[in-house]
Amino acid sequence: MIEYLRIGVITQPHGIKGEVKVYPTTDDPDRFNQVEDVLLETKKGRTPMKIEGVKYFKGMAILKLSGIHSMDEAETWRQADIMIHRSQSPLEEGQYFIADLIGCTVYRDDDTILGELTDVLQTGANDVFEVKRPDGKEVLLPRIPDCILSIDIEERKIRAYVMPGLED
Repeated sequence: MIEYLRIGVITQPHGIKGEVKVYPTTDDPDRFNQVEDVLLETKKGRTPMKIEGVKYFKGMAILKLSGIHSMDEAETWRQADIMIHRSQSPLEEGQYFIADLIGCTVYRDDDTILGELTDVLQTGANDVFEVKRPDGKEVLLPRIPDCILSIDIEERKIRAYVMPGLED
């Protein structure tokens, strides 16, 4: 399992006092109000920061981060990922981080290997698991109880019933 989760990406400075505009990459944009300690991740490494203020505008978060006091300082963080430790985002029973699902082996209900989970598409109605079969073809499985029978993150194993027509 991954230890740190990306919740946003800094897109540009906002104003002259060091605020940054953030594109949320979390399914809960309000998460920025729920955490105080974050890591800014760049190619050079991770830097701990504190969120001192949060505003929202047109689907973006505007953050005031500790240690960033000017537009020039904010500019140096353009394209930095905003990361949190997974313990800062507890899950309820039956919920999983997409990053933990990617790479799991997907088995049919008869225990034969279907393939590897390569992506989770969020459609609104329900998630769709994108599975790459050993022959290179892709299968799309809706994440509904009739299709996804079990998920075991520790074993990296997903059991699925492949409905007729989904492999064609």
